[in-house]
Amino acid sequence: MSDNDGQQFDRLPATAAERTVEGRASREEVIDYFEDRFGIPPETFADYTFWEKGAGKIWIYAGEASTPLGIEAIGMTCLRTRQEHWKPTTDFVQRFGQFATDCVIELEREQARAFAAGEDQNLEWWDGDWGYLIAAHELAGDLEPLGIGLYVHGELRSMVPKGRQRDI
Repeated sequence: MSDNDGQQFDRLPATAAERTVEGRASREEVIDYFEDRFGIPPETFADYTFWEKGAGKIWIYAGEASTPLGIEAIGMTCLRTRQEHWKPTTDFVQRFGQFATDCVIELEREQARAFAAGEDQNLEWWDGDWGYLIAAHELAGDLEPLGIGLYVHGELRSMVPKGRQRDI
């Protein structure tokens, strides 16, 4: 196994068997996670490549590029993997959350406002999984993803980054 170079982008290996950096997720593992946790169909990612820069910061890119890449950014961050529980990013959820069928918590108007403002709230009525959820709200007849939340012990914690929190 080789060492992770946190200053460059490396394309994720297709499978765990092709892994050359210990601890690095594979494309298959990332896609399986999004399908198993959120019900996002694997074909959603057919035209995308996945990259790691740093330790466990996964990026998604609509296209192909050579690897490794010594650039600052490619595509958008989508997932943090080198921690106990993988965590999708707000950007990813707002772009791909529309394809999710599982672990989506639909918030009423005031709950959605509180979530967007970064407030934690007691939501004892949720009877789905604990952990990271996609918080969504109905707008103009469509369920729109707002961001990622962490649901534990009857509380939904907004994971909307401070710089992106809004009073709406």
